[in-house]
Amino acid sequence: MLAVLLALIAAAGYGCSDFAAGLATRGASVIRVTLLAEAVSVAVVAVALAVIGAHPPGLRAVIWGSVAGLGNVGGALALYLGFRHAAFSVAGPLSAVGAAGFSLLAGLLLGERPTALALAGIVLALPAIVGVSASVDAGAGERPGGAARAASDARSGRPAVARTQLPAGVSYGLVAGACFALMFIGLDRAGSGGGLWPVFCSQVVALAVITCVAAFTGDVRLPGRRGGWLAAATGLTGAPGTILYFLATHRGLLAIVAVITSLYPAVTILLARVALSERLTRIRLIGLILAAASVTLIAVSGAG
Repeated sequence: MLAVLLALIAAAGYGCSDFAAGLATRGASVIRVTLLAEAVSVAVVAVALAVIGAHPPGLRAVIWGSVAGLGNVGGALALYLGFRHAAFSVAGPLSAVGAAGFSLLAGLLLGERPTALALAGIVLALPAIVGVSASVDAGAGERPGGAARAASDARSGRPAVARTQLPAGVSYGLVAGACFALMFIGLDRAGSGGGLWPVFCSQVVALAVITCVAAFTGDVRLPGRRGGWLAAATGLTGAPGTILYFLATHRGLLAIVAVITSLYPAVTILLARVALSERLTRIRLIGLILAAASVTLIAVSGAG
């Protein structure tokens, strides 16, 4: 029960983090936002590590923590790009379905045996992806001014922006899901003998990678004032989510904890609906419901 509770709180932290990141990347460079968010995350985990304390990490903890860090930064970049090019309700749910599905598959390969409900959840994820990917033209009205831009594009003969926004959001969401699954699996395989050291290693590796990317692209700068605050909020809420997931996955099965943590888009979409009045088309809403049902079935089957 404790593992489920920790995973649910981790999902809330990730959902808030993704919402802040999505707002930040719509007005600032994805690289700058990710760089600041990862720097703040390292600071948060370092403080937690100093408070809790732990023995020096073993080689396994360092290696798997580093693998988790690569998945972390890769997933963050893909997801934030998805938020930048499409609505919150596209990339977020797909990343969750991908993270849940791949994590469940990893659990199966590691000896865990999913029930019939879990298998049904995986099958249900397929029409969920189709539903979220559908209704491209209708997506024009989802963002402020989207309908007006679509009408202007039609009059001028320019291709509608929404025709490229949704496929991009789908692609980035699926890539993010695979990367986040790698992070979930890495933190699970790192073991708990070294305390929070695997989490700290993952955050340091993520920061190192995004710093190299920023240096290579010449974008080693901080976001503007508003983007900076939002990027900092991303790290402040995302890092506790990672810590709680790590604690949960060593108190329960990977398939259960990873899938429950993958409910994070529900928080992101709720915040987007309340704060931004982001609308959903009927077909995409059905896709979101199927995605939620898919993740829920997997979680319930594991908990049972």
